[in-house]
Parts: sequence; structure tokens; C-alpha cells
Amino acid sequence: MKRISRGIGVLFILIGIAWLVWSQVTGHQKTAVSGDGVPISYSVYGKGEPALVFVHGWCADRYTWYHQVPYFDKKYKVVALDLAGHGSSGRQRQVYTQEAFGEDVAAVVRAVGCRKVILIGHSMSGTVILEANLLLKGKVAGLIAIDTLENFERIATPEQIRQYIDPIKEDFVKGTSAFVREMFPQNADPKLVDRVVAKVSSAVPSIALNALEYYFKTPVIPLLSGVDVPLWCLNADFWPSAPEINRKYLKSYNLRIIPGLGHFLMLEAPDEFNRQLEDIIQQIEK
Repeated sequence: MKRISRGIGVLFILIGIAWLVWSQVTGHQKTAVSGDGVPISYSVYGKGEPALVFVHGWCADRYTWYHQVPYFDKKYKVVALDLAGHGSSGRQRQVYTQEAFGEDVAAVVRAVGCRKVILIGHSMSGTVILEANLLLKGKVAGLIAIDTLENFERIATPEQIRQYIDPIKEDFVKGTSAFVREMFPQNADPKLVDRVVAKVSSAVPSIALNALEYYFKTPVIPLLSGVDVPLWCLNADFWPSAPEINRKYLKSYNLRIIPGLGHFLMLEAPDEFNRQLEDIIQQIEK
């Protein structure tokens, strides 16, 4: 067990060093202040509009978009941020709701001074960008959800929530490791899987559990009334999507599938992911 913990620690240190070097070389780290006073760390790259605002998922940080920033900053202003409780952002928040995370995104957009943005959110942050959209009326040109929002009507039952959360509460490292490994297909790169597991397992347990509980309890449909721009889902086929259900709620809903991948599309197949994402952005810009 000590060897496993030591290995995870080394992987996390290497990830942190890589992110730090990349951020210092290509971006300018700044801080915005969210609605509740928590400092939100972000970086800005490139120029152009609409700005692309990348929002990571649960227990991740800006490093999630390591392969996307240098691809898109040649044409667009690219903004990558750490939600509260993640990465370099503040951790003094008491309750990590999806609404509060939406405030984090909105605070960064306002601090950067973006006139038009496309919000791109992975996993948990599919709901986060919907929350941010409600706060940024007139600024959002489009919403892109990455491997999330598969079925707008799906709401986890209390039993399902306990099924996910109880093992993580019992043993955070072991529970998160099992949770994350289930998100990859069997043919995934073992080194990538270990790297993502190490990152998630290094999160602050109390923050991670609080955020996960609120994520599971946040219904999607009430947030859709504020969506008057195109919403795209760029998903893997690892879990089934339900476009016939989703289109009942949004005329501007679009779905694109990249087959053969797991939950972390942007890391598993970055070249194909970037091509697909770029095409979706161009569709939104038309």
C-alpha cells in the first residue's frame, strides 16, 4: 500500500511540474474573485473571439486541457481555469454546488473582459457551464459539453448516489481509483489511466465528496430554460446518449460521438478530439 501511495504521489508531482512549466511558458496565470469571495485561478492564451473557456471536471484542473490550449490558441483567445477547491484556486468555500462553480466561470469571463465566449465543460462541468450561461446573458455564443449531459431527464436516485459515494467515503484513494478506472475502456493507455487516477486521488476528500454529492443532486432540465444558444455534446460511446429525449427540451441540441473512447476523450485521443471540437466551434460560429 505504501508503494502504491508513493507511486501516486510521484505521478502527481510530475503532473504538477509539467503543468507549472507549461503555464509559465505559454500562459499568464491570473486570479479572479468569485461571487462568494473565493479566488479563482486562470490562464489566458492567444487572441480572437469568441473566446474559448475550458472548464475541467471533478477533481481535475486546467491541466485537463494540456493538448487543447496549444492547438486552439493560434486562432482563439483560450481561457482555462481552476474551479474553487481545485488546482490553484481557493479552498475556503463551505459548499461546492454546481451553482457556485458557475459563479467561478462567470467571474473569470468578466475578469478577462470577453465580449463573446463559447463555454466548454467536461463531465461534471456540463452542468457548470449551464449555470454559468444563466449568469452571462449576451456573452455566450455556444455551449459544448464533453462526455456529459447524455440524458437530460436522468436523475440519480439516493441509492445510486450512495453506491458511488460510499466507497469513496470509506477509503478515498481506493474508492476514487476504482471510480476513475471504470471510466476508461479496456484498451486505454495504462500510463494515462494511472496519471488520471493519481490526479483525482490527490484531491481534498472533503471538497471532492461535497462537490460530487451536489453534482448528483443537480437536475439539468431547470437549467435548460436559460439556453438560447446552440448546445453541443461531444461524447464517447462508452455510455449511451439519448438524443431523442434531449431534443424534446432544446431545438438547438446537437450530439456528436467519438467511438471507442472512454470518459477522458481530450486525453485519450487528443488529435481526433481537437479536430471534432474545432468543427463544432465552426458550426457555432456560422
